[in-house]
Amino acid sequence: MNYVEFRDRKSFTQLELLAFANGTLISDAPAEFKARLPLPPMLMIHRILEIDRQKTRGRIVAEYDVRLDDWFFQCHFASDPVQPGCLGVDGIWQLLGFFCAWSGGLGAGRALGCGEVEFFGQVRPHDRLIRYEVDVRRYTELTNVGASVVLGDATLFVDDEPIYSVQRAKVGTFRNIDYPDYPRPSKHSRGGRLVRES
Repeated sequence: MNYVEFRDRKSFTQLELLAFANGTLISDAPAEFKARLPLPPMLMIHRILEIDRQKTRGRIVAEYDVRLDDWFFQCHFASDPVQPGCLGVDGIWQLLGFFCAWSGGLGAGRALGCGEVEFFGQVRPHDRLIRYEVDVRRYTELTNVGASVVLGDATLFVDDEPIYSVQRAKVGTFRNIDYPDYPRPSKHSRGGRLVRES
């Protein structure tokens, strides 16, 4: 699909999300469009059912199909398999990063943190479906620094029961921070604090 079609879409299939993660979904992406979703097994979204923006606010509804043999059940924990709660939070960050790119933010996406996180349930191997409902509270493009930032609140459901609540999850897209020449050493081959280049 082209960039205009991408920006106009209101839902995305698993195949389209995998193409986005590989950087092949958009045929004419702007030069500074570096956003990606993680590839499996770290991709925590199988489809986006709804994505919408009204000025600075928006909404995302997405799903993940739980599998009996998901990789995290094999190691977390022996004789007591449960999905790590941090992966549910990461799924929310993944959706907010996608929202930035879909809204027109350029650069590579990075999670910036969150406020309160509350776990009051769990995901087990015989559960069927995780659903994310994310309310975007504010999307801002910071054109003077070449970044965009999104802030949202989310609830994670398993088989229609709410089990996680995340407040003030924050993600941004930033220009000139990506590392496309991995694994060679280069300008962005080391991490550290994100600072504005002068």
